[in-house]
Order: sequence, then C-alpha cells, then structure tokens
Amino acid sequence: RRPALGTSTRHPAAGPRRAPDGGASSQANLRQPTFVTDYPVEISPLAKPHRSEEGLVERFELFVVGRELANAFSELTDPVDQRARFEAQAAKKAAGDDEACGVDEDFLGALEHGLPPTAGLGIGIDRLIMLLTNSPSIRDVIAFPLLKPGGE
Repeated sequence: RRPALGTSTRHPAAGPRRAPDGGASSQANLRQPTFVTDYPVEISPLAKPHRSEEGLVERFELFVVGRELANAFSELTDPVDQRARFEAQAAKKAAGDDEACGVDEDFLGALEHGLPPTAGLGIGIDRLIMLLTNSPSIRDVIAFPLLKPGGE
C-alpha cells in the first residue's frame, strides 16, 4: 500500500533499532512527498532539543522521489548546550570524521549575548530543478558551470 501524500515519518536513526547507514537507504526509498522528523542529536548539532523525547532534536527534512528538497530546524539558543555539542563534534573531527564541525567561538559569543528563538528552512532551487528535470546529479543543474569540478 502506498503512503498518502504529505506523509510524516521518524528518521530511521531515531528509534531503538537505528539504521546502520544512518537512514540513507531508507530515505532513497521515499517516493511520495514525506517529512522525515525526529533526528538524533548526534547528527544535528545546531538544532534545539526535542520537547518531549531525550536524544532527539526539532528538525525535519522533506523528501520527494528519494531526494531531499528541504531541511529545517529550530535553532539551539542555549550557549552551554551548544558548546558541549561543538566540543563533541570537534572531538569527532579530530578522530577523522570529515563531516564533523569544530567549535565556533563567534557563534557561541552571539548565543551568550542572548540570541532570540530562531528557526531556519532551506529549500534548494537546485534540488527543486533536479526534481522537475529528473536529473540524477546536482552537478547537472548547477547554474554556474565554471564552478563545477573540472570546469565541465
């Protein structure tokens, strides 16, 4: 049975049976427009903690035809929690994790001065064009061909 349009599902790495690949294979199978919610804190270091579930954050991504079209989350505004997360990410980076980030002292300074509650939503025009043109790679739709690797 096919899911209804606008389906919502938990991130595969959010439950007790975490997906070994972090959910990548599950996301590729999302054919209908689906909001994936409830991301683990480990993969969302800038997002606010979930209001009712420990270890999760307030974040969602929109997938259509197996492709991510939008990413959104509530910003973490607690400087103490944010520093701890940055330090955990920096440790991962030092251990060789290429996707981990370091400690951003400027951002932490802004939080310490009192950043108001904020949120963000990113919808990539390039990803939308990939969907509309059925392009398998984002490189096929990049608007600035000179920025493509190899100058293709």
